[in-house]
Amino acid sequence: MVSRMPTPTNVCAHITGTVWKIEVKVGDTVSEGQTCVILESMKMEMPVEAPAAGKVATIVCAEAQAVNEGDVLLTLA
Repeated sequence: MVSRMPTPTNVCAHITGTVWKIEVKVGDTVSEGQTCVILESMKMEMPVEAPAAGKVATIVCAEAQAVNEGDVLLTLA
């Protein structure tokens, strides 16, 4: 029997802005729709939500980092 690893799910920035706050850490279990990162753009805070439930596998952004729309912020396994 072949064991299959779940396909990682990328959580991406939906706007260009600055990472204002990271709400999760590696190893956290998140539910679909849970806020993972808050971006700041034009003095507005925009939550980035998990597109699916999973466990935070990696965080590839840092607070105060500038990001572009589509950039991967973290991955869920």
